[in-house]
Amino acid sequence: MKLTLIIRQGKTHLIGQFKELPGVLTQGRTIAEVKDNIRDALALYLEDMREDAVDPTDIIAQEELEFVEQAA
Repeated sequence: MKLTLIIRQGKTHLIGQFKELPGVLTQGRTIAEVKDNIRDALALYLEDMREDAVDPTDIIAQEELEFVEQAA
């Protein structure tokens, strides 16, 4: 899985988030620090998602889908 890290300037720190997962946020003083912190934030997000995962016996279909963004 490839994710796009977006880093922008906040008031006092750099702010990082994934384009594909905007709810995964972090901050840091340097780009390197943001990159380290976003890995931790993603790990916590995925751990939380696993805890909320659906019971596999309830799944009736599963397939991979690819979405392509359309220009506005």
